[in-house]
Amino acid sequence: MQVVSPSIASQMAGGSWIRRMFEAGIELKRQHGAERVFDFSLGNPDLPPPAAVQAALRAIADDLDRPMALGYMPNAGYPEVRARLAAHLAAEQASPVRAEHVVLTCGAAGAINAFFRAVLSPGDEVLCPAPYFVEYGAYAGNFGGVLKTVPSRRLTFEPDLAGLAAALTPRTRAVIVNSPNNPTGVVYGAEVLRGIAALLEKHSAAVGRPVYLISDEPYRFLTYDGVTVPPILPLYAFSVVVGSFSKNLSLAGERVGYFLANPAMPEVDQLMAAVTMTNRMLGFVNAPALGQRLMAAALESGVDVGVYRGRRDAMARVLDAAGLRYCLPQGAFYMFPEAPYGLDDKAFVDLLLEQRVLAVPGTGFGYPGFFRLAFCVDEAVIERSAESFRAAVAAAKAQAGR
Repeated sequence: MQVVSPSIASQMAGGSWIRRMFEAGIELKRQHGAERVFDFSLGNPDLPPPAAVQAALRAIADDLDRPMALGYMPNAGYPEVRARLAAHLAAEQASPVRAEHVVLTCGAAGAINAFFRAVLSPGDEVLCPAPYFVEYGAYAGNFGGVLKTVPSRRLTFEPDLAGLAAALTPRTRAVIVNSPNNPTGVVYGAEVLRGIAALLEKHSAAVGRPVYLISDEPYRFLTYDGVTVPPILPLYAFSVVVGSFSKNLSLAGERVGYFLANPAMPEVDQLMAAVTMTNRMLGFVNAPALGQRLMAAALESGVDVGVYRGRRDAMARVLDAAGLRYCLPQGAFYMFPEAPYGLDDKAFVDLLLEQRVLAVPGTGFGYPGFFRLAFCVDEAVIERSAESFRAAVAAAKAQAGR
């Protein structure tokens, strides 16, 4: 008896590598004890929210004795919160952003889904560099779209502009970039983004409809070594930005994000009206009331980036000691090392699992031969994992007959 759609049944069978490893970790911790399991599978920020969030929550609690304190608001979000966020984004994006260019959403995921519902027709293509965030294909597929990926350059993970140009077709409706990138931690420089924008300008003119450029920026705040994330709005009229406050304010479970459209976009008002409508019709209705108010109060605050920098450096020391190759992340809290000795990434992740290390195969991110480590865990956990990494690499060497 068919109780779910064939497409969902197929996705359920494939499952998510991230969640699969996370669940394997639960069993390992039960068998060996949590302190002997090194779980780098899930990008779940563990730092407490900044003090401004705690103060805002107390203030909200003291303000609940009035009608509609946590009731519905306009589908695009509280007007005063949109205005405050717009001012913040105007500085961040070096563009004249106003409240009417912003819709508050249920995380960056809600923003992408609302946008895709507004602009995709069945058969439209969404193009992105690989490796990429695992849910992009599902988000496009929700509305009849098709995700197409182009492998980035090996080890540097810089987008292949020639490959992207060759992959553009008359059905291409959007290109999505994620910088700082999950899973590699690479930050795309202004020159790369200008190159992508130039490709889309030319292609949009040739096919007679705009190809949107989506910048997915939940890790914008988290960069290292003086690296900055270039603003995308000044580069291309048909650009949009999505983001969230899951990581910088440690509000992942509160599900508050935003959709931002370029004020310079022709007919931007029509797009904003469409995304506001799809935000409602998809069942989100509005972003969480608490999350909006917490974000607005803590907008200029953030978690201590230095903690993540220390963890990145500790992870690098562990990987160096094990003899693994990787690109040092410029941002986010992920490492994406190469599986050693030419081993299949899934096979090497299995070897890590035998040593009680939880990682995610690069295959799950559309880039085989590598594996992802999320280093949003205590630095002591990273340091204790060193012997397990060395043992897994030694097992890989023996398996490869080296």
